[in-house]
Amino acid sequence: MTDPIALSIENTVATVVLNNPAKMNAISLDAWGALGRTMTALSDNTDLRCVVIRGAGDKAFSAGADIAEFPAIRANSAQARAYGAVVADTLAALTGCIHPVVAAIQGACTGGGLEVACGCDIRISNASGRFGVPINKLGHAFAFAEMQTALAAAGRNLVLELILEGRIMDAPEALSRGLVNRVVADADFDAEIAATSERIAAGAPMVNRTTKSFLRRLADHTPLSEAEINEGYDLCDSKDYAEGLRAFLAKQKPTFEGK
Repeated sequence: MTDPIALSIENTVATVVLNNPAKMNAISLDAWGALGRTMTALSDNTDLRCVVIRGAGDKAFSAGADIAEFPAIRANSAQARAYGAVVADTLAALTGCIHPVVAAIQGACTGGGLEVACGCDIRISNASGRFGVPINKLGHAFAFAEMQTALAAAGRNLVLELILEGRIMDAPEALSRGLVNRVVADADFDAEIAATSERIAAGAPMVNRTTKSFLRRLADHTPLSEAEINEGYDLCDSKDYAEGLRAFLAKQKPTFEGK
């Protein structure tokens, strides 16, 4: 049986593949659980500097949850709560990953697939990307964890439009609405993903991790403590900061060790 989530690591970049191409990379319950476990394990691997999530093949990032299994495992509210708990844990592992996470979106990115993409830090689409949340045709709503993940990336107005209208938008519109960071030609897509991950991996990893941590904290909107404010300067004691200064003054490329 094919693993629902495929993982490969090259140097400091991990690639996570939603691996169900026969069903447009629809995400089964097993796949939701496997994705959560994979993201937790990657977050624990401090040798990494970037994670890329993509769909198998070039037809879809993911067309959403595998609805074919719903009659057996998500037929009522009790089953839906159990199913939703797995999804919520996975989205928490995704959004809480310490490393920068890039969504490499080709083709369909809808429903649960869009949730996964919204949980990533940077979303890059090819020109064939298509985005939507047509759950008003299915008769159930986003649960709170799912809604929160989409809301953080897309904003209230766009989330409402996507769900209430249930329409699918193309990549140029998704770009103009701020749902994706950029759109590249289909032929240039793999090269752009590689270049993006290389740029991220070349940066100081502790800066990237701290940036993610600080942004999560600021989303809380509660007052910062003095200790938290002081934490913003702690990296100035790191070896990477000394290396960054040295390289800048010497007009050289820095080599960061994550220390």
